[in-house]
Amino acid sequence: MNALLGSLLVLATFVTVCNAQCFVIPHENIPGNLPNECKDLDGVTHPMNSKWKTKSCQECSCDQHGISCCNTVAIPADYDTTKCEKIFNEKTCSYKVVERNDPEKTCPVSGWIM
Repeated sequence: MNALLGSLLVLATFVTVCNAQCFVIPHENIPGNLPNECKDLDGVTHPMNSKWKTKSCQECSCDQHGISCCNTVAIPADYDTTKCEKIFNEKTCSYKVVERNDPEKTCPVSGWIM
């Protein structure tokens, strides 16, 4: 019984912290015309069944339904916001949390949102 309650607690915590940020851009429906590529919001075309990563750290794919993109960056959510600040690194698509007064020191983070 304790194992079941522990498992449910872990699952509830995971569901609460998990906030996947995904979206779909459907193909334009043109009768009799099957698409062989996808056009993203920037007007760039991508071949059918291809995958790529955007400048904003989203992983996208092109398939028969259109473009599907999901955020890949874990965002720090539970830390001392008075003493610390989050800093985003575009090259690594990641955040670090550091002390405001001494950015060389990292701060503990108890929760992340995906």
